[in-house]
Amino acid sequence: MIEIMQESSGNVVGVKVGGKLTDADYKQTLIPKLESLFDQFGKLRVLLYMDETFEGWDLEAAWDDASLGLHHRADFEKCATVGGPTWVELFLKFAGFLMKGETHSFPRDKLPEAWAWVRA
Repeated sequence: MIEIMQESSGNVVGVKVGGKLTDADYKQTLIPKLESLFDQFGKLRVLLYMDETFEGWDLEAAWDDASLGLHHRADFEKCATVGGPTWVELFLKFAGFLMKGETHSFPRDKLPEAWAWVRA
């Protein structure tokens, strides 16, 4: 499940994810929304909030995520991850080397701080 968070505005978008992410989640929700915002603003600041039901990605969704990230690696000004398991945090630290923008991880109970960081 992928939902765009209500706190999103302008070039700052919050994405709440739960369960196991699928190809359909990306192609029907996330990719169209982000592409529209990239077209409108050029660069984005993204907050990825992984709720307590988050299980990861299926193979196609992982490919969609990697493809989107590589295609727009210079277009993310900031990327905050919130509440992910340790393996996601480690993966994102590695992926951060491929991105031109800043990345930072926050524990689930620090969501307000993550919003403040991604907006600053």
